[in-house]
Amino acid sequence: MELYIGLGCIVLLLVLVGIGVHIGIALAVSGILSMSFIMGFDNAMTVATSSMYFNNSSYALVTLPLFILMGLLGAAGGISKTLYDNLSVWTGKIRGSLGIATVCGCTAFGAVCGSSIVTAAVFAKVSAPEMRRHGYSKKVAYGLCASAGIIGMMIPPSILAVMYGILSGLSVGKLLLGGIGPGLMVAALFSFWIYYAARFRPDMIKPAELKSYTWKEKIRTIPSFWPVIVTALVIFGGIFGGIFSPTEAAAVSTVAILVLLVITKKKDSWIFLKEGLIETASTSAMIFLTMAGACVFSRSLAVSGLSQKVVELILNAHMSNWTFLIIMAILYLILGCLMDSISMLTITIPILNPVIAPLGIDPYFFAVYVIYVGQIGIITPPFGLSVFTVKAVAEPDVSVEDVFSGSMPYLAALCVGIVLLLIFPQIITVLTN
Repeated sequence: MELYIGLGCIVLLLVLVGIGVHIGIALAVSGILSMSFIMGFDNAMTVATSSMYFNNSSYALVTLPLFILMGLLGAAGGISKTLYDNLSVWTGKIRGSLGIATVCGCTAFGAVCGSSIVTAAVFAKVSAPEMRRHGYSKKVAYGLCASAGIIGMMIPPSILAVMYGILSGLSVGKLLLGGIGPGLMVAALFSFWIYYAARFRPDMIKPAELKSYTWKEKIRTIPSFWPVIVTALVIFGGIFGGIFSPTEAAAVSTVAILVLLVITKKKDSWIFLKEGLIETASTSAMIFLTMAGACVFSRSLAVSGLSQKVVELILNAHMSNWTFLIIMAILYLILGCLMDSISMLTITIPILNPVIAPLGIDPYFFAVYVIYVGQIGIITPPFGLSVFTVKAVAEPDVSVEDVFSGSMPYLAALCVGIVLLLIFPQIITVLTN
């Protein structure tokens, strides 16, 4: 009977999400109702409130608003535009240089921004018009910006890595470091596609005269990279060297970006800071509500025995780890067509996390793998949160269909990345171990 109540909890959750109820509220309501049938309403409310409190009072959660604020301040401070302009100097003699500079810029900007959506929106405004002016089709230019935002979520700091760590109990520091390899891999795959299109697909990228820069001009751009270098050293060096915890590294990095904003924007810096704080509060509240609901939902699955039943079913199926991971990739690709990454993780982690240890899968590999596969959903139709974000800041003649269509080659590259992660798990585990 309790097992059927657990299944009913999942059905109710899907119904509530389907009719437009906020994912955090849907998770909490379905979890509380499920536990009420099993242990009574009073006991269910006691379990729910205590779960919410202990989950959302975690010290490590301080990193979430800090990383969000750091990304918003970095975008307002013009770091992205400076990165793009100066990286173009270094890639000038390479075919598809502006596209490759965009990929490199998103990778570097990822060190000061924990959000794929912010990264995509910023570079859609900064680099896409410039690429179009140099012969890139609008589909290639805006599809690249929508897709390359994924790199910003993989390269630390990453909001999803922090969320996964809190929900699963894994080390946030190791999860942040585990995203570096996949982030660089995606950057390489995207750069290869841009080079191929520039060389063999004139319908996508018109042949352009390659501009050459002297070494003197290139060296002159190096000082402009210092904000990203300092931020990366604080985050990576602090965590690697044991100087900072991830929370402390986030705080110090945010202060560093704030100082940069004050230096570069002067009077306008306080306007940007005010807007950034308001946006940070709004986004953080949404994430905390979702995580609180996820905690209640997770507890209800445990009370009903459904979590244990899922573990038993998967173990009794005697499937290989490869088969399980491929099924997970397909599951997240399907879910990505229907909901955002935060919703996917909060719904699935409580169900899947207990399965990992019995199967002998490295929990840090699985965590980063799931974050990577889940992020592909930001460019898959019909939801495609990154696609709609880019459309909102794109030039007037760009449609949603153009951005979706332009994202498809990068979607194929990301699927190649899934295969590479399965064949070479060391891309993730070399740093987590």
